[in-house]
Amino acid sequence: MKEIKTIGVVGAGQMGRGIAQVAASAGYQTKIFDVSAECLENGVAFIHQQLARSLAKGRITQEQLDQTVLLIDPISKLDGLSDCDLVIEAATENRKIKFEIFQQLDSTIKSGAILATNTSSISITEIAAVTSRPELVVGMHFMNPVPVMKLVEGIRGLETSNECYDTAAAVIERMGKVLVTANDMPGFAVNRILMPMINEAVYTLHEGVASVTDIDQAMKLGTNQPMGPLELADFIGLDTCLAIMDVLHDGLGDTKYRPCPLLKQYVAAKRLGRKSGRGFYEYN
Repeated sequence: MKEIKTIGVVGAGQMGRGIAQVAASAGYQTKIFDVSAECLENGVAFIHQQLARSLAKGRITQEQLDQTVLLIDPISKLDGLSDCDLVIEAATENRKIKFEIFQQLDSTIKSGAILATNTSSISITEIAAVTSRPELVVGMHFMNPVPVMKLVEGIRGLETSNECYDTAAAVIERMGKVLVTANDMPGFAVNRILMPMINEAVYTLHEGVASVTDIDQAMKLGTNQPMGPLELADFIGLDTCLAIMDVLHDGLGDTKYRPCPLLKQYVAAKRLGRKSGRGFYEYN
């Protein structure tokens, strides 16, 4: 296995900042980059707030907080990640954007470093193919919120080497997460199951079977889910849900994965869920 000392994270949004926090908490020197200076500043500030809350609740000590903060280094230019041993991309769920990022990373990050993606649905093999190091590209799909959720899906591309995958698995374990291996198929394991359920809940609303609150209440009380599917969709982001359904529909060619027209309509109206202040619910 490769020795990982420094981890880079591309993207300081909801997922990127969470990945950076758990990486630093695990003792890795962590560099976090975002094309937006405002997003980068907000992402680092959010990490500090989360650590302060953990301290207040007695989950970590002051020494652990201070050590974690010291290990986080905000980077304003992508080439600042050049010496990283592992870089985890956590940009928006968009093929074109991810391909461009991986092409840039491949030409910027040192030879022999591992490039990982936090994609929740896009083919690892396709992402790896835009680089000159497909054997060193791997999927590390963290769950949201990253500091809380234990699961990480590990996905090999067609060319991913055993050493690369084993190294990623060791990093995941050191972060205190549980690894589940999934094959490189659209949606992998979690979203292959979860997104059609959310999409069907949207269809249930669209067809007037039940109201938003009744759909969520039925699933919480009837199937013991901690969060209803429409509430969960708002939490994930309706644009992300739609993007994943499009990947499933295009990749598997089955009409059962057709995104609900209402989901498309909400995304077109910029009702994206919590991040926009309005989705199936309204948020302050």
